[in-house]
Amino acid sequence: MLEKYFIKPQTIDHIRANWLAEPIERYVTWLDERGYGARNVFRRVPLLLRFSTYAQSNGAKTWEDPPQHVHGFVTGWTREPGQNRRTDPSRKSVANEVRGPIEQMLHVLLPNFSLTGRSKPFPFADQAPGFVAHLLAERGLRPTTLLTYREFPRHLEAYLKDVKVSSVRELSPTILSAFVTQQTAGWGMSMVGGLCGVLRVFLRYLFREQLFSKDLSGAVENPRKYRLSSIPRSISWTEVERMLATVDRRSVVGKRDYAILLLLVTYGLRGREVAALTLDDLDWERERLKVPERKAGHFTAYPLAPIVGQAIVDYLKHGRLQQADRHFLSRGCAVQSHDLLRHLRQGELLPA
Repeated sequence: MLEKYFIKPQTIDHIRANWLAEPIERYVTWLDERGYGARNVFRRVPLLLRFSTYAQSNGAKTWEDPPQHVHGFVTGWTREPGQNRRTDPSRKSVANEVRGPIEQMLHVLLPNFSLTGRSKPFPFADQAPGFVAHLLAERGLRPTTLLTYREFPRHLEAYLKDVKVSSVRELSPTILSAFVTQQTAGWGMSMVGGLCGVLRVFLRYLFREQLFSKDLSGAVENPRKYRLSSIPRSISWTEVERMLATVDRRSVVGKRDYAILLLLVTYGLRGREVAALTLDDLDWERERLKVPERKAGHFTAYPLAPIVGQAIVDYLKHGRLQQADRHFLSRGCAVQSHDLLRHLRQGELLPA
């Protein structure tokens, strides 16, 4: 599962070298199955790695030991420089943000591990007391799923408190629309869809219990996702540099792919054009790169950039196998631009 989010080999090697690597990877799978966005994985995995280092340095040796180190780690985190200047409510919020992912991982690893704060009543327990029973008995939710299911109504409960709405009877399409718009800013499509789905279930239950005279679930629609709408029109040079850094240039394939990517991003060549290049197209004396058979039959020559030339030489000298033809980049091996954009779109790159 780690390969879905991290394509940099060194990052995956670093995670799997950790003594809690298996619980962390199991937790990433748990997040993925529940539709958490990639940004949650990128934010939580470094935190878990830091916690595992703390627990091990304080005597943890087995997977049953980390729970006793959670409090010390969270307390130390809130006392770090910059955290001391926070107000008490703000410091408590930071502590909860740090404790939450750690306890979630431990709960996935150790099912009997009790999560802090889970004794709090279900959201709207005083106004819709039968909702939990409805979820368990009628909708068939498992108790473990219910833990995740409660988070979305909790967001709504907090929002209504902020806007001074004391009862669910005061809900309206306008309030629901404002809540979804504010709450989902920066969320991924799967998280937004999850929130809207839970809201519809909750609103239908309230209508069935005659708390509303009209079913408001129709006012909450799933976000529309248009085909290819998430593909960016272009990428920045910073993103290009981060993408190039993910190539494992220790291997033969990595050397080849690095040379291909440099040709793509430096000259804007198509995959077909890169695969068609031969040794005769490299004019080392004049430092020029000839690109025949371009679109509409055009022929183009470019100055050979030093970084591109070095990458090609590295592949030719240390990577390329002896081939009968003169195509120094095998046909069909060119990295397609839509694959590159897919990696960027899915957030598979680690922050620099």
